[in-house]
Amino acid sequence: MAIQTARSEAPSGEAALVDETIARARIAQASFEAGADQARYDRAALAAAWALMEPARNRELAAMAVETTGLGNVADKITKNHRKTLGLLRDIKHARTHGVIREDAVRGLTEIARPIGVIGAVVPSTNPVATPTNNVVNALKCGNAIVLSPSPKGVRVCEKLLEYIHAELDKIGLNHDLVQMVPGPSSKVKTQRLMETADLLVVTGSQDNVRRAYSSGTPSVGVGAGNVTVIVDETADPADAARKIAASKTFDNATSCSSENALVVVDSIHDRFMQALETCGGRMLAGGPAAKLKAALFQGGKLNAQMIARDIDRVIEVAGVEVPDADTAKFLLVQGEGIGPGHPEAGEKLSLVATLYRARDFAHAKEIAARIMAYQGAGHSIGLHSTHDERALELGFELPACRVIVNQAHCFATGGAFDNGMPFSLSMGCGSWGGNSIDDNVHYKHFMNTTKIVRTIPPNEPSLKDIFGDYWQAAGK
Repeated sequence: MAIQTARSEAPSGEAALVDETIARARIAQASFEAGADQARYDRAALAAAWALMEPARNRELAAMAVETTGLGNVADKITKNHRKTLGLLRDIKHARTHGVIREDAVRGLTEIARPIGVIGAVVPSTNPVATPTNNVVNALKCGNAIVLSPSPKGVRVCEKLLEYIHAELDKIGLNHDLVQMVPGPSSKVKTQRLMETADLLVVTGSQDNVRRAYSSGTPSVGVGAGNVTVIVDETADPADAARKIAASKTFDNATSCSSENALVVVDSIHDRFMQALETCGGRMLAGGPAAKLKAALFQGGKLNAQMIARDIDRVIEVAGVEVPDADTAKFLLVQGEGIGPGHPEAGEKLSLVATLYRARDFAHAKEIAARIMAYQGAGHSIGLHSTHDERALELGFELPACRVIVNQAHCFATGGAFDNGMPFSLSMGCGSWGGNSIDDNVHYKHFMNTTKIVRTIPPNEPSLKDIFGDYWQAAGK
């Protein structure tokens, strides 16, 4: 069972509402855990997943998400909701999260899976259905209760999602209080109180929320900022690279933190790649139109909300630019003029706009990518289109990236895909480079504790010579 530590005086008002929610969650979680077995946890996780994956509900929730947040598009959200949830279920299908999960007779150790208690999950407006469902499934799989804190724009669709989850929980006789959200309307006071009183926080989205979670006194799994850079080197297949980049960049109108934001293209392949990219719907703007696009997208140091994750015709309209062959355009590009605070085009754009940098060769491309990541996006990931696999190793050894995505559509690959080995997730840890406590995709193991039973074994105590022999030989005593 979870142990709650008092952290502040009895609250009133909004904070008290959150405390009441947490209290109900604790009661529900204790009952859920009592007398449980793996089958109970598995059924609960499947119930939450089916609440979204049932096709009619998925369509309704995807449409509601776009309607209420104004972000993304319905068709891609349907796909994302389905594939991300299906992939997660594949990953956890045979995972043991209850009882004894490992025996090591040689070391005399037995490991027991234990719930954490009440998970607090802060979820973004960019993925107001897929991300909370992912968190709920992982939480229930490990025997926890969970309380969601949606963004203000995501409150209504989160309420509808919980309505469907509760209907599925009714089918298997489980308490609705296992899955709740902070009472609406959303506020920083309520989110802060959740951060202070949950047993574990999982925070995706706003970096302000991630920092608040880490400073709340509650153990936290927070993830870093995106701003993906992708290198296209001289050995790449330009048509294949362009097709994958276009598919990834345009998916759900670039709501993903894994969407390509900067393309670094080696000069010798530049012209062929740009031709291929134009065929795939990419439109490079230069001169006055490029300046107008930048001015419209970056206003007062912030991204223009009227362009974030909007359809391409809306992006063009707000920017007020003429785009060649606009009827077949899918996303826009501008030339990178620099990197750093004075060049916001080097940062994350969360829109159907990408920045292109030209590199003399692969070594120069690495330098440009390193500078972009130092400015924004360190730790998250970098992409590479190349036929030289050793170059992926170079990136892995030299750049501050937790993932190097090779010859893949980046936003489909980073958070797990059916044709790569990454766990399915919508939250990517960025390690110390991104100010995070984890460098992995957030997955079920982050939602449970383990208890170790420790027994004596035959002594295994080395002599000093066993340890220092080689050192003494090289350096002397």
